[in-house]
Amino acid sequence: METILVVDDEQNLIDLVKGYLEREGFVVLTAEDGPAAVDVTRARHPDLIILDIMLPGFDGVEACRQIRQFSDAYILMLTARSEEIDKIVGLSVGADDYLTKPFSPRELVARVKAMLRRPRSLAHLVDDVPPVRRFGELTIDGARHEITIRGDVVALTAREFQLLTTLSAHPGHVFTRSQLLERVWGNDYYDDHVVDVHVANLRKKIEADPANPRYVETVRGVGYRWSSRAAS
Repeated sequence: METILVVDDEQNLIDLVKGYLEREGFVVLTAEDGPAAVDVTRARHPDLIILDIMLPGFDGVEACRQIRQFSDAYILMLTARSEEIDKIVGLSVGADDYLTKPFSPRELVARVKAMLRRPRSLAHLVDDVPPVRRFGELTIDGARHEITIRGDVVALTAREFQLLTTLSAHPGHVFTRSQLLERVWGNDYYDDHVVDVHVANLRKKIEADPANPRYVETVRGVGYRWSSRAAS
């Protein structure tokens, strides 16, 4: 059974959503503020998080940003406002989908089910590559699902590792955002902006200077490539 975390400071809404989800067979966890959302995610590893933007402690956007540092759980954000800026801000920190209040609980359940049907195990989408590859100070160990820089292990989420593996398998080859979505997220993923978010997060972890990347290069107007200069 999939586990879903519902985060909102309105107890009536939590009770309503929890009831609908439990009737569909989901295990439901709850939290009422931003810090608790991060803590519960770290401790319980939910498959999907329903996250309100307006939260005490810190808001849902900050909670989403922190969660994306260690979790690939699907994140459905709730907002009382329909302005485009909410969507832009949320997507910039890695949210997967949006629902504007007030909403139908049945629509929420339908969104949850649709998101959970998206492929989660994506190893079959990656080309065959040597188990261990070295690019200067960076080593990628596919068998151990691990990367190191100068011998120090760098913690990546599953999506970040998949993105890095896909790009580095073909140094110099330009991947469009759509191609990366297909290989890393699956054909039915809805918004290619999420690629930019994950590339930015990956650069923060592997690049000495993310503003002037050595490994993951931007090809303006097209997509990204693994620098041929970094090839082993």
